[in-house]
Amino acid sequence: MTDSRAEAVRARYRTTLGTVPKGVEDRLQLAQHLDRLPTEEALATLRHIVLTDNPLGPRVQQLVHFGQLLALNHPTPARIHAQGALHTGATLTDLIGVTETALITAGVPAYALGTEIITELLAAELP
Repeated sequence: MTDSRAEAVRARYRTTLGTVPKGVEDRLQLAQHLDRLPTEEALATLRHIVLTDNPLGPRVQQLVHFGQLLALNHPTPARIHAQGALHTGATLTDLIGVTETALITAGVPAYALGTEIITELLAAELP
């Protein structure tokens, strides 16, 4: 039963991000090992409400997350949410728009991080 509950949590991440981030997988394994899966289920439920049932819609919500994470200088989650934005229909042009806004609101470090992430995504698209 625990495996199916953990898989349901993974499915929610796949819906919003297109994948299960390594940190989430690590937390799920720890939660299963320590019999604390209800915490991860509650977190996944809250994330689903905030990201999927949000009036902004999944695409805009992922772009907002990306911008906030650039401003906070959190590279790993910013990369995850940039991928999530693409998964929900955003374009690289949308991501550069968010990155340019981050330049104004959070300065050159946020802009540099955003352009680094977008460059990586662009390189991954090229043959």
